[in-house]
Amino acid sequence: MNDGWWLILGLAAGTFGLRLGGYVLGTRLPTGGTWARSFAALPGTLIAALVTVTLLKGGPTEWAAAAVALAVAVTTRSLPLTMAAGIVVVWSLRTAFGGA
Repeated sequence: MNDGWWLILGLAAGTFGLRLGGYVLGTRLPTGGTWARSFAALPGTLIAALVTVTLLKGGPTEWAAAAVALAVAVTTRSLPLTMAAGIVVVWSLRTAFGGA
């Protein structure tokens, strides 16, 4: 086999190992107590951190999108609608006013 096939096999083995490791680790996570509550809150805190960094680095376009997304989130309590609203506002403003 040439080097390309070894690379593909190595990457496939690495991917399988990561997925298997995640499964094994997931079966050992606590289902109750402080750690379980911490793990349950983790996705939301990661999204909040990513949004905060984007807003701090962004300009008026990102702030407008965040305001619209917040309004949609408060009124609908729907994550897909909130994300779609924010994406549409960013895309619209960047298309209309020529942003990056």
